[in-house]
Amino acid sequence: MATDSGTDSFLANRVDTAALPLAVGDLLVIVAFIYAGTLQHGTVPFPPAGVGDIVALLGVAAPFLLGWVLVAPLVGAYSAGAAESAKASVPLAVRSWIPAAVIGLAIRATPFVDGGVAIPFVIVMLVVGSVSLAVWRYVAARFV
Repeated sequence: MATDSGTDSFLANRVDTAALPLAVGDLLVIVAFIYAGTLQHGTVPFPPAGVGDIVALLGVAAPFLLGWVLVAPLVGAYSAGAAESAKASVPLAVRSWIPAAVIGLAIRATPFVDGGVAIPFVIVMLVVGSVSLAVWRYVAARFV
């Protein structure tokens, strides 16, 4: 079976296995700040009382996680060198988060997903998401 070497080459340049710890941390940070929001609004308790609460949290987080998984590799959040310094890592995370959050917000704006998209929510997702990922990436670059 033939493969498209252009696609293989593109992905090979955008995803470096050395950045795997960043990917795991990024996903955990996204879920964590969304969980903080669900706590603020009483959607999910602390600690989650059961599987239903975890499913509810993942339901809120899923559109944003999907956006992240689609955008971060394209932007180069896990490319060679992304994990080498905060100077490289932080901007890549923020540049990935903005379009990823827009995708998540667009999904939430559809009639198929509960929650909706109010302007304050948009601002919080863009700002808190960017700051959360930037802090994580800075700490990871400095201490991990």
